[in-house]
Formats: sequence, structure tokens, C-alpha cells
Amino acid sequence: MSVTENIARIRERFSSHSVRLIAVTKNARNKQIEEAFDSGVTEFGESRIQDALKKMDAMPPWLMEKASWHFIGHLQTNKVKQAIGKFSLIHSVDSLRLAQEISHVSQVKQINQPILLQVKLAPDQNKSGFDPEELKARFREIIKLPNIECKGLMTITPKDATGELRQKCFLGLKQLRDELEKETGVHLPELSMGMSDDWQEALACGSTMLRIGTAIFHV
Repeated sequence: MSVTENIARIRERFSSHSVRLIAVTKNARNKQIEEAFDSGVTEFGESRIQDALKKMDAMPPWLMEKASWHFIGHLQTNKVKQAIGKFSLIHSVDSLRLAQEISHVSQVKQINQPILLQVKLAPDQNKSGFDPEELKARFREIIKLPNIECKGLMTITPKDATGELRQKCFLGLKQLRDELEKETGVHLPELSMGMSDDWQEALACGSTMLRIGTAIFHV
């Protein structure tokens, strides 16, 4: 199948849901990104700063004028200066320290940076993220930081997770979001959960953003 056909197949499956498709370009060629854009995809995700900036520079102006880019990978504090102002949303804020650095750099650049808070809902030594109880304890402090706007939560399930564990993680993220909203009155509209291997389960559990790469660009 082509990129266009892959996108059409995915969209057909979630046509009845209000969800945003973030096309993850990690292994995509530039022409494939252009094909995805021509197929109606306007939001792209990258997990490495240097790769993202290189791809952005290589894209034609007509695409960059209408496309938005999301940072979805682990963001080191020493890379924050490169990220602020380049991404419409940073999905992977996984610590108070990182949130503070994003706030600081955003103030210096006079930018309001939308973010999501990454939560780890199952043991996984390869993934970072707030423990749910830790996030509950830190959330009020985070949302008071200037020049950042918390839009919601994000999670990644363990690579070898069963269907049951995936569902538990996704429902757990939704429940945590609901609890934070109820306790603080802060609206958190976004749940970024679901990738190429598990997006259908995430969709069924209330995802508002699907981060899909392989299922789009592997042709």
C-alpha cells in the first residue's frame, strides 16, 4: 500500500471518533511526508530534536506554512532551547525539572508553550514519565509555571504489553485526567495515547491524539 492508502485505511477505522492523527516521521522519507500532507495530514511528530529540525528545514514552504510539528520523544533539559518555538505541542514533559526549564526558556523567548505531561502507568525501564501519584502531588505546581499551557496527558505502553495491559494503561490515563480536572478545575482536553501497534485500543479508551508512524509510512 502507498502512504495515501494507509492513511485512508486508518481514517476509515476512526471516522466516527473525534481524534487527531499525528503522523510520526521518524523513518519517513521527505517525499512520503509530502504525500501524507497531500492526503490531508497536517500534524507531524518527531522524537529527536536534530532529526525534527533537519526535516523541517527540508520541507517546502507551502507545506511548512500549514503544517504543525509535535515533539513526542524524551526531551533533555539541555535541548529545550532548541525545541521552544519550533513545536506546536510538546507531548513528553516527564518531570517537574523539565517543566520548569520549558517555562524558563519560554519566558526568555516570550512564547507560550503548550505541553502534555507524560505518565508511566506500567513498569518499563525504557520509558520515562510521572508516576500517577507523583503527578497528583506536583500538578498544581506545574500548572502555575508561567508561559506553559498544560493541554492534557500522554502515555506510552510497554513494547511487550498484552492487550489487557494496554487497555489498563489507557483507561488509567483517562481516569487520572478526570481526577486532575475534578480536583483542580483545569480543563485537560487532550489524551495522547496510541501508536501503530495499539492505536485501536487507545481509540476505544478515549484517545484524542494518535501518534502513528509505521502504519502510515511503511509501504
